[in-house]
Amino acid sequence: MDEKTLKSTLSAHSIPEGFIKVTDKPIQGLSPEQKVILNRKGNMLFNEGKFDAACRIFVTTGYSDGLARIGDLYMKQNRSITALKYYLLANNRAKSEMVYEKIANIISILLKNI
Repeated sequence: MDEKTLKSTLSAHSIPEGFIKVTDKPIQGLSPEQKVILNRKGNMLFNEGKFDAACRIFVTTGYSDGLARIGDLYMKQNRSITALKYYLLANNRAKSEMVYEKIANIISILLKNI
């Protein structure tokens, strides 16, 4: 895949709003070397605070560690449902279950107060 095609693929692969599990699998056609280069770029963008751009790369490559870090970012902002989306994309069961427990506790409190 040439650089122009890669850039086009990245710009077209955005994450829709809401609780939508976008993909379990990275875009096919990326070589391991391209994934490494993109993941490094994504990590650099993440460290620079350019989270949206980093997120697009992590979703494109299926980089689970990067997706989990995006989820952690949303958890710090008390956006649990959005965080859950990224934990599911990262196939991070431990962090997903943590969010499920939080949601279950909220529902339990609500039901006790009815």
